Amino acid sequence: MAAAAATVEAVGVAGGRRRRSGSMALGDLLRREASAERASASASAGAGGRERERWPSVAAGQACRAKKGEDFALLKPACERLPAGGAPFSAFALFDGHNGSGAAVYAKENLLSNVMCCVPADLSGDEWLAALPRALVAGFVKTDKDFQTRAHSSGTTVTFVIIDGYVVTVASVGDSRCVLEAEGTIYHLSADHRFDASEEEVGRVTECGGEVGRLNVVGGAEIGPLRCWPGGLCLSRSIGDQDVGEFIIPVPYVKQIKLSSAGGRIIISSDGVWDALTADMAFSCARGLPPEAAADQIVKEAIASKGLRDDTTCIVIDIIPPEKISPTVQPAKKAGKGLFKNIFYKKATSDSPCHADKDQCTQPDLVEEVFEDGCPSLSRRLDSEYPVRNMFKLFICAICQVELESGQGISIHEGLSKSGKLRPWDGPFLCHSCQEKKEAMEGKRHSRDSSSRNSGSSE
Repeated sequence: MAAAAATVEAVGVAGGRRRRSGSMALGDLLRREASAERASASASAGAGGRERERWPSVAAGQACRAKKGEDFALLKPACERLPAGGAPFSAFALFDGHNGSGAAVYAKENLLSNVMCCVPADLSGDEWLAALPRALVAGFVKTDKDFQTRAHSSGTTVTFVIIDGYVVTVASVGDSRCVLEAEGTIYHLSADHRFDASEEEVGRVTECGGEVGRLNVVGGAEIGPLRCWPGGLCLSRSIGDQDVGEFIIPVPYVKQIKLSSAGGRIIISSDGVWDALTADMAFSCARGLPPEAAADQIVKEAIASKGLRDDTTCIVIDIIPPEKISPTVQPAKKAGKGLFKNIFYKKATSDSPCHADKDQCTQPDLVEEVFEDGCPSLSRRLDSEYPVRNMFKLFICAICQVELESGQGISIHEGLSKSGKLRPWDGPFLCHSCQEKKEAMEGKRHSRDSSSRNSGSSE
């Protein structure tokens, strides 16, 4: 023991012991070291507390006007990390159901827990955030897979938001949208999975065995949006929809960003809002209002513009810096032309004092893009090196998290013809049922019945 080396010599003195000058008894030394360790731990905890004190607060509100009663919202401003420890995070989600409310209700009740089960325990804060994109993909697929065992034909869009300090992670399938306004600039944080909005998704579904076209009417004319047949769904990604081919997938588009210390305002709305309002109109009509009043105003504006044609739901979230008592939202600038362009950097204007010497003076980023991917391939989205290496248990199903015995796991790379780093005997692994789900989404297995292209769809 190191402390023993510091034990003082004692010399006998009439009836007692005398220590040499500057020496200390072993017991006293051990007590001092223990006290120093406690003080160090306390200081570390205090530093962590002070760090959390600099985190923003989150305020949220929602509003809804129901037409069919198939929209559902999840608002959890303070979610505990499991196992216990670390600062809480916030979770918000919007589920826009169609062909019934079963899928939306099931996703609301199960999606968050399914995602969190896919985040490994005992991660640091940065590792936890880096694990979220993969966990969101696995959680979405698990929720869809589990729901389909209930033999319901309903489906739902999902826009799911996790806020951890100034980091915002968004996962989405369907056509509900999530937009952010930060220091006067608008950013789009979700994808539109309507066939009309993506030729790439049309090609993917067609290659997997689906047919994409418009609704046929008498005389051979085609009307309405592009839809997938069988089923007649106008969305290429959703949770549920058992009456449509499994190539309508639950794999979400995921974007993760880090806000500046100024915070920002987020709006999540169903298509009942976005069919009537642009993002700029939504932020403008509710500027200066607290979240709940802002959400209500946005819904009122949408209904005033188009009428109550569909369930119209809005969630407004303010991410408020600690020095601000109430959120301050600056006048909006026009968003970039492309919906998914990298508009995450503020550029110096010609009248800026930095313009004369750009190399030596640049303005700070408004929003930093950390991660973005909408690829439909599970082999890519669940790979152990994408985006975080050596963070996930090897002998556990990457989707449903069941333990796999030796020889039971099927690599997500199985069947890949490309040579290189990806080998079929490398993990992660899937259980048999999750491998069947993966194959169905890739068009390698068809498990759903066909329906007539002359039938309609509720979405």
